[in-house]
Amino acid sequence: MNVIVSKKRFFTPLFFILLVFIPLCVLSPAYIAKRTIENLPSISQLEDYTPNLSTKIYDKNDNLIAELFTERRMLVPINEIPINLQNAFIAIEDNDFFEHWGISTKGVLRAFSRIFLHLKVKEGGSTITQQLAKTIFLTPEKTLKRKIKEALLTIQLEKSYSKDEILQFYINQIYFGSGAYGAQAAAKVYFDKNVEDLNLAECATLAAIPKSPNYYNPFKNEKASLTRRNLVLAKMKELGYISPEEAQQASKIALPLKEDREKQKNTGHYFVEFLRIMLEPKYGTNALFKSGMSVYTTLDMQAQTAAEEVLEEHLAKFDEKRRAVFEQEEKEPVKVQGAILAIDIKTGAIRAMAGGRDFKETQFNRAIQAKRQPGSSFKPFVYLAAIEAGFTAASLLHDEPMVFVYDGTNWNLISQDITELENLAENMTEADLIDTSKVWAPLNYAKKYRGPVTLRTALALSINTCAIETIMQVTPRSVIRAARKLGITTPLSNTLSLALGSSDVTLNEMVAAYAAFGSGGVKTTPYVINKITDKDGRILEQNVPKQQEVLSTQICYIMTNMLKSVVERGSGWYARYLGRPCAGKTGTTNDYGDAWFIGYTPQIAAGVWVGYDDRSISMGEKATGGVIACPIWTEFMKKALAGQPVVDFTQPDNIEWALIDPQTGLLGLSKTPGVFLEAFIKGSSPTQYYDRVIPDAQRQDLTIEEEGF
Repeated sequence: MNVIVSKKRFFTPLFFILLVFIPLCVLSPAYIAKRTIENLPSISQLEDYTPNLSTKIYDKNDNLIAELFTERRMLVPINEIPINLQNAFIAIEDNDFFEHWGISTKGVLRAFSRIFLHLKVKEGGSTITQQLAKTIFLTPEKTLKRKIKEALLTIQLEKSYSKDEILQFYINQIYFGSGAYGAQAAAKVYFDKNVEDLNLAECATLAAIPKSPNYYNPFKNEKASLTRRNLVLAKMKELGYISPEEAQQASKIALPLKEDREKQKNTGHYFVEFLRIMLEPKYGTNALFKSGMSVYTTLDMQAQTAAEEVLEEHLAKFDEKRRAVFEQEEKEPVKVQGAILAIDIKTGAIRAMAGGRDFKETQFNRAIQAKRQPGSSFKPFVYLAAIEAGFTAASLLHDEPMVFVYDGTNWNLISQDITELENLAENMTEADLIDTSKVWAPLNYAKKYRGPVTLRTALALSINTCAIETIMQVTPRSVIRAARKLGITTPLSNTLSLALGSSDVTLNEMVAAYAAFGSGGVKTTPYVINKITDKDGRILEQNVPKQQEVLSTQICYIMTNMLKSVVERGSGWYARYLGRPCAGKTGTTNDYGDAWFIGYTPQIAAGVWVGYDDRSISMGEKATGGVIACPIWTEFMKKALAGQPVVDFTQPDNIEWALIDPQTGLLGLSKTPGVFLEAFIKGSSPTQYYDRVIPDAQRQDLTIEEEGF
């Protein structure tokens, strides 16, 4: 009997499934493999591979002080990586590194067993070469396709590079937490060392981190980090890389302390941010944060540390005293702020910059950005204009009450006679008398008046009426020209009140202006960068001091000598505790909103400003520049100048000295009470001052009392 096969039955659904599935099973892997290989990145990129490198910022002694980065990293060759660090990574990450061909068979079996158990791709089993391939060329996604790419790239890496080269790439590439990529950056972050200087315990600590940079970070999880560090040491001992004694000794060494490292990292933030603001527009964000530039700055870390420590110490004490005032007024206590800036007298190089108390709380840089009234610290420019106009330090001024009335165009001095002042009061309404836009009566501190005084005394004691009298004689325009000559660039009002510091200025321009006195009349432009190099050491820019002679050495010596009197017998008396020759001037605003001291030695010019950011808040009565700012300046300068020689200002040629009677401003006899020795520029003063000039040899024999100090 013939069997007839039904055509319909032969072409069943199963037949079609097999017909399609079998070719797919054969062709799909081949197609997938082909497409995967075609889409693989070329490892030739590694030849020119340049990872993101941080920009390193150095102080004037080439010590690293900060980094700008998206990834903090510095490349080091394999021969500078300690053998203990190399062995630590091999022991904990891939102990068959020198035997396998890039992929560990045992690791693959473990990985597949995890896939089978969890029914999804799990990490594990990766060799150092595989981790390098994944880190440089691939994304962190956990897919089978990515694992296939990783394996193919691994084989290519092993074929193209030696084991030492692969290990070098790996140790320079991996992430160690705390923003550190590569072992050199990690060594700096955690131990403040170069990688070649790490000891065994430190090498093991670093090798313990990359498996989980956050969890095994010694700054964040001390217990976990210590446990894994000791596991690394045990593995190294097991593989014969170190002896049992070395392992035991290293396991007893404590982990690095976050507090010690954080203290170092928190220094100079205002300075570094000032650099960033300056450099980013010039070089671009990518170059500044990723290209590995080196910025060699003018910063003196001894001075910078002193500035931050002294400022915080003094202002914290001030806050504590003012707390009761805020509480009494039922107001929330506000932290007082301050700033310090110091520059090299001869070059203008900025040595210290503290723009506030805590950069984390406020990034506003009060040393550079804040514009505040300088008060009496502006007076040296008034007296400079007077000296240039022919006045001497012995010229007589009149410390008497003054009242000005505004006529709609000018301020007119009505009289210094008390009777006429009383008549003025009778002829004006009470509303007009208290209207500061119509009547102005500049007052001295403590409302004390001394009668005739020399210009030196007027500056030393910061007498307001004498400053007004002087600016009336030399004109505000002359004072503005004098200030501009020294580098004051902010707008200055063409008014008599300019003599009392009514126009806003910045701390940095005030310090630079005073520095010109100390340098003998050479104005220097403050700068912060000595040079910048690229990652290969090629110089991108190099700076030298920008200087201009603006005053004679004789005038500067006279000004410095008068400003020394501010310290020796005037409002800056606290600066005598510095214990070395110095000159300077205090400044206080009427409402005690600003306290200043700007001063200098033959080496450094520095300025201190203290006040509340909110101008409406007063620091309280008697919170003067002499009481608040001068002690900060003095303590800062002590620390900043520690180790430097004690020197005095050099007297130039054509300076002569004579004994002066302070009551008349004329020559006095050596036995006259109160007589003092005064300096004059030869040929610039009336003849009577030279009738009995004191030779230098005799001047040295005069007592301090005879000099009037």
